[in-house]
Amino acid sequence: MAPRITFARLDRIDPELIRAHMSDPRMAAHMPLLAGPWDHAATRRFVAAKEACWQRDGLGHRAFLADGTYVGWGGLQREGEDWDLGLVLTPAAFGLGPRIARLLLAEARQDDRVPHVTFLLPPSRRHLGALRRLGAVAQGEVRQGGALFRKFRLETR
Repeated sequence: MAPRITFARLDRIDPELIRAHMSDPRMAAHMPLLAGPWDHAATRRFVAAKEACWQRDGLGHRAFLADGTYVGWGGLQREGEDWDLGLVLTPAAFGLGPRIARLLLAEARQDDRVPHVTFLLPPSRRHLGALRRLGAVAQGEVRQGGALFRKFRLETR
């Protein structure tokens, strides 16, 4: 049976789970902005920054839970005029990505503030078929935080 997927605010999650997730060397392979050690202070800053997005925009990144167990984080976060959809899973939960993405997109389609979502993927991500199947369209390359990303856009209306 497939696990039940739920979302929770990041400040409700044991910070050690987030720290361990983001300290896994496999995360850095596809996260060019992930630099330096991910310690307890970095975890606190990360959670505080994500909570600030909720205060500013009414949406932000959340934790993903599978049958109540933390399996990653992401969601919709305002990036300029765009709502970027982020999805960062623990290695053991990589197979849940399409299912969680569908849940996030369903929420985006119900929210009048979100006419489209964007996806920023590092050049190291080679398998893009899932984005194409969703209907996302390539928008070129952008720099964010000094790193290069490929940008895709998906209309939600």
